Order: sequence, then C-alpha cells, then structure tokens
Amino acid sequence: MNKKYGIGFFISAIAAVMILSGAFQLSYYKAKQQAEISDSTKENKQQQADRSEEDLVAAEGTALKEDCYYLMEVNGYIVVYLSDKQTPYEYTDILYDELPAVLREEIRNGKYLENTEELYGFLENYSS
Repeated sequence: MNKKYGIGFFISAIAAVMILSGAFQLSYYKAKQQAEISDSTKENKQQQADRSEEDLVAAEGTALKEDCYYLMEVNGYIVVYLSDKQTPYEYTDILYDELPAVLREEIRNGKYLENTEELYGFLENYSS
C-alpha cells in the first residue's frame, strides 16, 4: 500500500515539475519576443533621429543640408554667410589681405560654396 502512494506521489511530483517548466518556457519566450519588439522599435527611433540630425548642420546659424554658403570680407576678416547673404553662419580669423589676389576678388563678390564639405575644406586650407 505504501508503494502505491509512493508511486502516485512520484508521478504527481514529475507532473508538477513538467507544468512548472512549461509555464517557465512560455513566459521566457513571451519576454524574449517583447524584448525583440522593443529593440526593433528603439532601432527604428534611432534611425529616424539619425536621419533628422543629418538634415541639420550645427553651427552659430541654422542651415539645412541643402543650403549653400557665401564667403565675404567684413572688417578685414572672412565671414561665412548662409544662402541669403545676410545671416552670418561663422566668423573666422582668416585675414582677407593674406589671401591670394584671385581668391580676394572672388570673396569681394561673395564666393559661393555649394556645401559644407567645400566650406570646411576652404576653412582648413586657409585657417592658421
């Protein structure tokens, strides 16, 4: 008689362990799926933020990526203006008189630079 109860208890214990492990497996997979969904949502938000940051250039003035720049002389120094030729984008320490004559003539008329790569290339070449 004790063997019958022992076997029943053993089978009950095995069934309880199986039910508990099944419940754990289900909760584990649900949590894993939710984590994957939240990771992909975070990645999408990050990509959108990166795209919106690419559209803007950080400096004193705000310029869109499509804007162009003009170099002009003010009080003997080179100043970078936005495409409207009225909004200063950046003040430089480049002396107008130290530039080559051809470049001074271009700057006197407002030297056009199409993008930020050209602008920073010029600034790197002529900054001290």
